[in-house]
Amino acid sequence: MTAATPDASQPAVPYGTPEAPRIAVRGEARLEVDPEIARIGITVAARGRDRRSALDDLTRRNAGVLDLVKTYGDAVERLETGAFSITPELTKHGRGERVRTYHGSVRVTAELTDFTALGELTTRLADLDLTRVDGPWWALRPDSPAHREARKKAVHEAVQRAREYADALGTTLSALVELADIGAESTPPPYPQAPGRMRSAAYAGTAEDTPAPLDLEPQRQRVHAQINARFTMVPPQL
Repeated sequence: MTAATPDASQPAVPYGTPEAPRIAVRGEARLEVDPEIARIGITVAARGRDRRSALDDLTRRNAGVLDLVKTYGDAVERLETGAFSITPELTKHGRGERVRTYHGSVRVTAELTDFTALGELTTRLADLDLTRVDGPWWALRPDSPAHREARKKAVHEAVQRAREYADALGTTLSALVELADIGAESTPPPYPQAPGRMRSAAYAGTAEDTPAPLDLEPQRQRVHAQINARFTMVPPQL
């Protein structure tokens, strides 16, 4: 169904008229589908008595993490290095500002499409010194067919609802004059609350700081589409 082309002798108006009554409806669809991507956050840390040694250790550990992740080949769809920092820690006692040690960290994000490799990779990463693994965060691709399917179902529901109203009035739909995607600009956060995290013992520090294990069971994703539609109807004979 396509929008009607207004007659030049009868300019379009933004409201219904007795000759062309309008009906406005809303269509909605909710789907629950399997995830397509698993994201994990990897934080690599280093300590050193001087800036250079901390930076060298951090660079070496970060390179080791990247090399390990890359060994999983096509299972890893995306690998990205993020925030990097080297921070001095000052002594708590004594006069003046004296640096006790330097702390370095770098953040790496990996996206996997092969969930069978996820458990092995996260375990190997968590066994590395001064390395923390967060996640996983489950998601769909922006161009996932699930989004398209939800939009189609929402449109079909709107058309069906409009036809039912028209039928109740003893008439039929004439043309579609407007279709608005209500959720077109709604973007979910890329990293929802993580179900758990895994850290290496060297990073955790003490037994009391041991985090909950990673939940590697894929979480079903909810897809929601909502549209508003306006139609003109053949004038009912009331």
